Amino acid sequence: MSSGSFSFNSLNISIVRPEHFFITGLTDTPYSTYFYIFLFIIYFISIIGNSIVILIIALHRSLHSPMYIGVFNLALADIGESNALIPNMMKNFLSDSQYMSYNACLANMFFVNFFITVQTCTLVVLAFDRFIAICLPLRYNAIVNNKFMAIVFSVIWAFNTFMVTMSTSMMTRLSFCKSNVVESWYCDYGRLMRIPCNDSSINKLIALLCEALFLVAPPFIIVLSYVGIFLALCKITTWEGRFKALKTCVSHLLVVGSFFLPIICIMIAAPSANARIISGSLSFALPPMLNPIIYVLNTAKIKALIRKVLNNRSAPIRAKVSK
Repeated sequence: MSSGSFSFNSLNISIVRPEHFFITGLTDTPYSTYFYIFLFIIYFISIIGNSIVILIIALHRSLHSPMYIGVFNLALADIGESNALIPNMMKNFLSDSQYMSYNACLANMFFVNFFITVQTCTLVVLAFDRFIAICLPLRYNAIVNNKFMAIVFSVIWAFNTFMVTMSTSMMTRLSFCKSNVVESWYCDYGRLMRIPCNDSSINKLIALLCEALFLVAPPFIIVLSYVGIFLALCKITTWEGRFKALKTCVSHLLVVGSFFLPIICIMIAAPSANARIISGSLSFALPPMLNPIIYVLNTAKIKALIRKVLNNRSAPIRAKVSK
C-alpha cells in the first residue's frame, strides 16, 4: 500500500490509499465461467438493443415527442451502465486478475453510480409523463413538451453529475490501512465504506442522502403517480377506455418492475455473499437488456418503423428472386 500525509481538520492525519483494490467478484464460486458467459451475452444484447432504440428515435421525426425523449435518455443510461459494469467484470475474469487500481476503482464507482441514478430519475420522468397524459389529457401538450423534457433531462444529468462526483470525491478522505478487499462485483461504494480505518460518518451521511434521493424517493413518487392514474381510470366509464389508457403504461410498468424489484428482493432477502453478488450483478445487468425489448414489443410506433425498415430492405431481395 502507498500512503500520503496531509493536514485534515487542522491535524496531521496519514491517509493510506492502496495501490490496488481486490474485487472479490465470484472467487471460488463453482461454474462461475458459465455465469460470466451469460453476462457477456446480456451485455451484447443490451448494447445492440439500446443502440437500435437510440437510432430509431434519433432518425425518425415522428418519435421526437416527450415520451420518446425519455426513452432515448433511458437507453443512453442503459448503455452507459452496461459499459461501466460488465466489461470490467469480464476483464477481471479473462485476465485472472481481480485487482483494480485506486483511481480506476473510483472511476468505476462514479460511472456505475451515475448511470444508475440517471436511470431512476428517468423512470420518474416517464411516470410523470404518463400521469399527465392520463389525468390531465387536455393540458398534456401545454405541460409536457419537448422543451420541457429537454430542460428536465439537462437538470437531471447536471444534478446527478454533481451528487455522484461529490460522493465519489469524498472517498479520497478515507484511509484503507486494514484491508483492500471489496466484497462485490464492482467498486461498490457501500462495500468500500465498511473497510476504512478512519472516521467515515460524513461518507455514510452522503450515501444515505444519495440512497434517499435516487433509490427511495423514485419508487415512492412512481407509486404515487400510479395511484393518481388508477383514480383517473376509475372515472372512465367504459372498460375499453380504461384498457386503452392503461395500455400506454404497460411498457413503463414493466421497466420499473425489472429495475426496482430485484433491488428490493436483495435488500429483503439478505442472501449469502456469492448469492448476493450473483443476484446483485443480475439486478444491474438485466434491466439494460430488457428495457429496449420491452419498449420495442409494447410500442406500436417503434414496431411499425422496424417493420417498415425491414420491408424496405427485403423488397430488392424479393424483386431479384422473382426475376
